Amino acid sequence: MKKLLIGLIAFLLVTVCGLKIYEEVNYGGPSYYTQVTTDGKRFVDKGDNGQEYVDYNYVLTGYDDKGTAQKLTFNGNKARPLHRNAYLKLTYNQKKGVTKWEAVAKSAVPAKALTKLNK
Repeated sequence: MKKLLIGLIAFLLVTVCGLKIYEEVNYGGPSYYTQVTTDGKRFVDKGDNGQEYVDYNYVLTGYDDKGTAQKLTFNGNKARPLHRNAYLKLTYNQKKGVTKWEAVAKSAVPAKALTKLNK
């Protein structure tokens, strides 16, 4: 019984670690910061269930904490444009592009990135 419990715990540990590595490789990456300067390009698409939805596509330049630039293309995933002048933190993956974004306060943007954004 004890060996079975140890084996089960080891299996769960290996599985969780494997899933975390998979997530990081496929969806993780460096963070870039940008400021919304446009309303984005509005488009209408259909979901898997056939229902139409409105979204907005953005192409903005983002900067990492060292001030290195990266062209970022992503959808807002909202039925309205993102707020102009809002600061965003985006995770960029080499394989998939932008995998997530979140609004952040201006004070959360690294100094070098903020300097580049305010040029």
